[in-house]
Amino acid sequence: MADIQHTYGADLTLSATGDIALSDGTQLGQERVLRRLLTNPGAYIWQLTYGAGLARFVGKVANGARIKAVAKSQMFREAAVSRTPGPSIDVAVQPSGVVTLDIKYQDAATKKPAALTINVNG
Repeated sequence: MADIQHTYGADLTLSATGDIALSDGTQLGQERVLRRLLTNPGAYIWQLTYGAGLARFVGKVANGARIKAVAKSQMFREAAVSRTPGPSIDVAVQPSGVVTLDIKYQDAATKKPAALTINVNG
């Protein structure tokens, strides 16, 4: 089912006809994964365990294994992410403090590969 197209941190997008653009399939799944990983736990008062809050790791001593574990556990809560094979997440912490996640997973609906790269700045 289609939903309003909205990338985390960006404005709504307009379609070629001037209507609000819609997302579905892999694109919708990627938007949901991104929103879940960047939303702070407790930010949704009706679902307190939603969100990985990746920005909370910026500016602290880097623990790539912890960041990866938090991201993976939240991704498994998204219906768009196939359980088998599970997501592959590579975490890199830049000297500037930026945390980069390269994520590869299989879209649960289409069974096609999907990928996201997330840069989180403090």
